[in-house]
Amino acid sequence: MEQLTYKLWAKQDQHEGDRLRLFTAVADTVQASDVLYPGSFVDIAPSFMFPSVTYLDVDRRAERFFGDADGVREIIAANQADGHDEPAPPTFRFIPADYRDELDLEDQSFDLLISLYAGFISEHCTRYVRTGGHLLVNPSHGDAAMASIDPRYRLVGVVTARSGDYHISGEGLDQYLVPKKPQAITREVLHELGRGIAYTKPAFAYVFERVG
Repeated sequence: MEQLTYKLWAKQDQHEGDRLRLFTAVADTVQASDVLYPGSFVDIAPSFMFPSVTYLDVDRRAERFFGDADGVREIIAANQADGHDEPAPPTFRFIPADYRDELDLEDQSFDLLISLYAGFISEHCTRYVRTGGHLLVNPSHGDAAMASIDPRYRLVGVVTARSGDYHISGEGLDQYLVPKKPQAITREVLHELGRGIAYTKPAFAYVFERVG
């Protein structure tokens, strides 16, 4: 493993095992074979749990990281011992591109789209999620709010975090995504804000199902 690969992953996994715990909870809730992760940087934790993941980022450090394919496989193998057993080693690929551009990906070809801390991914990449597939999205840059007003999605779960553990629940969903301040939430407003909406009952992240 190249030194840079190790350093980048160590920085990503600075709270050791945190990403594994998150995606373990996701994998226990969402059935997915093909996963798309735009704006991933070097967060390869989905590959600990899912059999095929496509990573996408414009950061040159991410491109160098994934260029060390043997090192990436070594990290995945080291973390799979605590993850789900798979019949075959997981596969991954990295695309050095901006998710806002036209991508060489088939529409409705992924089971799960991941949007964490990277902007309005759902706005540009929902086309690649199959109907019945899912979106995992956190509220940091407003993408959870964007998904909440997108008629192609319905909320099916909330991700809560406590003492380093993650739990996904489908109960009491009507209590979530309720703004603290009365305001019209539109695509234009969210782009102008460029950040998440303050909710009366926040969650770490949300799980939406694509329904249209």
